[in-house]
Amino acid sequence: MEEWKKDARRDVVITDLDALVPKDHLLRKIEKVMDYDWLYERLDPFYCHDNGRPGTDPVVLIKMVLIQHLYGIPSLRQTHQRIQDTISYRWFLGYSLLDNIPHFATVSYAFCKRFPPELSEEIFEHILSKALNHRMVDPSAVFIDGTHIKASANKKKYQKQQVKKDAKVYDEQLRQEVNAEREKLGKKPIEEDNDDEDKPGGTTDRAVSTTDPDAGMFVKGEHERQFAYEAHTACDKNGFVLGVEVTAGNIHDSAAWDAVYDRVNSRLEGTKFVVMDSAYKTPWIAKKTLDDGNIPILPYTRRHYKENTYRPWDYTYDIANDQFICPREGILRHTTTDKEGKRIYRSTPKHCVNCPSKSRCNANEKGQKVFATHIWQEYLDIVEQLRKTDRGKALYRQRKETIERVFADAKEKHAMRYTHHRGLARVTNWVRLKYAAMNLKKLAKWRWNSSVFCTIRLLFCSYMEKTTCLA
Repeated sequence: MEEWKKDARRDVVITDLDALVPKDHLLRKIEKVMDYDWLYERLDPFYCHDNGRPGTDPVVLIKMVLIQHLYGIPSLRQTHQRIQDTISYRWFLGYSLLDNIPHFATVSYAFCKRFPPELSEEIFEHILSKALNHRMVDPSAVFIDGTHIKASANKKKYQKQQVKKDAKVYDEQLRQEVNAEREKLGKKPIEEDNDDEDKPGGTTDRAVSTTDPDAGMFVKGEHERQFAYEAHTACDKNGFVLGVEVTAGNIHDSAAWDAVYDRVNSRLEGTKFVVMDSAYKTPWIAKKTLDDGNIPILPYTRRHYKENTYRPWDYTYDIANDQFICPREGILRHTTTDKEGKRIYRSTPKHCVNCPSKSRCNANEKGQKVFATHIWQEYLDIVEQLRKTDRGKALYRQRKETIERVFADAKEKHAMRYTHHRGLARVTNWVRLKYAAMNLKKLAKWRWNSSVFCTIRLLFCSYMEKTTCLA
């Protein structure tokens, strides 16, 4: 009979834990770039040092959460189990083979009750600052998009409720500009909305989950209805996440855009292009981006028209008289501007009632044509011209290599497809820590590769100098 290898599971070997972890292990690379002194200083007031049992090292608890997000482990319970039998994880925490790992409930309690709620944001900002200091972030082009995260809520357990409509950031500015135009037209000004629920249009019906009220019902295309959250994210050309805003899944991308954009624009210098998809193609986003001196890159959006009808570009705008001229030389006068910022242009019925092209311009029974443009339409016109440039086309193609790649990695490699947490605050902290781990992973790998390259280059230069001297 062949001699099989003996069972060596009970052999006694004298070694240290550091020798068992490969020199190029990811956690070794992270230890070289990460510092923890600021965490001890930040969390010191939340611990009592003169009485009671000694607490668990707070950095160890934070490292356990980083391990969870770095390796895409779904829960802290599973993270605790894997740390117990994984040598590299124990080495990262500074524990020996025989030390007891802190219970997962201790980690959960620390982040929910003991640590300050803004700690996750501070960790994210600290890691991002390191990437900025090492000049790894390219702020010239910022890519913004949103991705949905399935909530921990039963989609069948909900109730219909009357919910206030969300106020828009630009409502006050829009109202002032609209009233200025209405004053020129001799119309009454639009009064400020006092959020009165009894007013028509002040509320809307929404499905509110009884399990997680902060989640929103998400329905898109052929997807099934489900409760979800949405992570509105911004990244650079290199895939570093620059900012994130988490909302309910039924909040439109354009409604959460201001929070993400303002956060990134106030922090970064040198931003020139802001690349977004069609969900962000609104007059306000185009106006704000251009007013800030940035260039918005937005895609073409197909409009649906009836066959054999006039298109908006078939009408000629007369700037001097603020009116449109139809293809049959009919005049559409600017009659009013509504509270949504739409300029309404109407034709004179007696001039158009017998027009042979009345059916092509979709005029009403009286022969009156109504044409509407937005008060900030000129900004959208500029966006359309920017879209057609070679630079604009090239930048928009980079979305699949940047922001879409970030979402794919987050869901496939870091377990962000669904969440076990409930409540907007907890999900937000969870997403921030996940993005912080992704930035830390990229930062550590880049720093390691650059140091290896520098070492090889130094050895090569020294070898060439010796060869030259011998010659």
